[in-house]
Amino acid sequence: MPEGDTVFRAARRLDDALAGRTVVRSDIRVPAFATVDLAGETIHSVASRGKHLLMRIGGVVLHTHLKMEAEWRVLRPGQRWPSPAHRARAIVETADATAVGFDLGVVEVFPAAEEADRLGHLGPDLLGPDWDAAEATRRLAAEPGVPAVVALADQRNLAGLGNVLVNEVCFLRGIRPERPIGEVDLVPAIDLARRVIHANRDRSERTTTGDTRPGRRLWVYGRAGEPCRRCGTRIAYGRFGRNDVELRETYWCPHCQP
Repeated sequence: MPEGDTVFRAARRLDDALAGRTVVRSDIRVPAFATVDLAGETIHSVASRGKHLLMRIGGVVLHTHLKMEAEWRVLRPGQRWPSPAHRARAIVETADATAVGFDLGVVEVFPAAEEADRLGHLGPDLLGPDWDAAEATRRLAAEPGVPAVVALADQRNLAGLGNVLVNEVCFLRGIRPERPIGEVDLVPAIDLARRVIHANRDRSERTTTGDTRPGRRLWVYGRAGEPCRRCGTRIAYGRFGRNDVELRETYWCPHCQP
């Protein structure tokens, strides 16, 4: 499940392989941008912004979002693809590397000058150079009646937290998921969120418990009905969202999160 830490690592891998190189072939496999040809353009950088991945090429930005199941792979020229070709949504090839985006939820190309406006709705990036804890606090405080688990996952408040880390942060801070965000002590919650995502920025296997063994990495997420690692109470499960379309799977300990 791609979250800000996963997208950060993907962008870093792509940047290491592509930055400074010239595109020899591109193929954007979505109808609106199928005629875009980036051959001959220089790849300036690849960066993440929350859960968004930005490939800056020539005078444009190739913007993609991994949604739930997508991934970018960096392959050697001629290397066999790890997934079927029909799942590829974007291909950017240089003389010594081929980047393929599979099952991408969002693919678009826009002028580089529009990047700030296009992503202007996002809150401060927990892993970015623009991180501003005070601004994140202000945005969360502006909707005091919204359930904590919903407000923390809203990318307009702070960018990068996904459902897994939101559930884990709420557990670690003892916050009931449906508790209104206006009743939450925001400064330590935001500080913990940033520390947790930074701790996982360079890990291939995310952990919030400090234990990297399979089945021991998370406190509550995905553990409905199992005993709490801290108190033994059965982990509860529910779904929360701003509306019926945006419901997110949520896990919590009824005892540790009163």
